[in-house]
Amino acid sequence: MTRIPGIRAIGLDPGSKRIGVAVSDLSGTIASPLVVLQRSTSRDHDLRELAKLVRDEEAEVVVVGLPINLDGSPSRSSKAATAMAKQLATLVEVPVELHDERLTTVTAERSMIEAGLDGVQRRQRVDKVAAAVMLQSWLDARAHRLGRSDDPDCR
Repeated sequence: MTRIPGIRAIGLDPGSKRIGVAVSDLSGTIASPLVVLQRSTSRDHDLRELAKLVRDEEAEVVVVGLPINLDGSPSRSSKAATAMAKQLATLVEVPVELHDERLTTVTAERSMIEAGLDGVQRRQRVDKVAAAVMLQSWLDARAHRLGRSDDPDCR
C-alpha cells in the first residue's frame, strides 16, 4: 500500500460579514472547523489576520472556497473570493488555491440540525462548518488525484 504524503491545509469560506476557517489534521485527511472571523472595515486587516492564522497553524496550503452557481457559472461572490485569494497569496509563503464550495452551507446547516443545534448555535458555527465541508471536499479530491491506494474506489 502506497501512502500519499499528508498536507496541513487551511480552508476559508469567505462571506461578506464573516470568514469561516477550517483546518486539516496533520495527515491531511480530516478537516475540522476552527474559527469564524468577523470581517472588519479594513480588508488589509482581515488579510493580515488570515495570514497570521496560516502561519500559526503551520499550513502548507490555503484553500479558498469559490462560490459558483449550481450550473457551474460564476456567482456574484466569485470575483470577491478570487480577489481575496490573490491578495492573500501575496502575504503567505504557501500556495493558495480556489475550490468549488457549492452547497457547503446547505450541507453544514443540515448536519448541525441533525446534531440538534438551535438557530442561534447554527448561526454562530455555520461559516466554520461550511469551511470544513469545503476543505474536506478538497482533501478528498486531492487524495483521489494522488491515487490513494488504500481506497478501492481510487484504483
